[in-house]
Amino acid sequence: MTDAHTPSSASSTDRAAVERELRAMIAEAARLDTAVVAGLPADTDLFGPEIGLTSLAGVTLLGAVDARFGVDVAALDLSLDSLQSIATLADFVTAHRSVG
Repeated sequence: MTDAHTPSSASSTDRAAVERELRAMIAEAARLDTAVVAGLPADTDLFGPEIGLTSLAGVTLLGAVDARFGVDVAALDLSLDSLQSIATLADFVTAHRSVG
């Protein structure tokens, strides 16, 4: 049984594409191999040991996200909860880029 609020395959595809691009941006900002970041679970902490994003790399990542997707994460998420993991950032960007 499905309802009207079930995500369409198009929106699922869009979210997956956003996550793939974000993983590449995260790898670049953290100076990691893109294949390593691509293979990490989506719930991997951005500031945890696997990625080890620094505050400076985080600022670089936020600038890249704004430039690519038009989503100013710092302005929209004052507590920066969206930077918890790969998945939380992908969900946040997907939600806010579709609004505007």
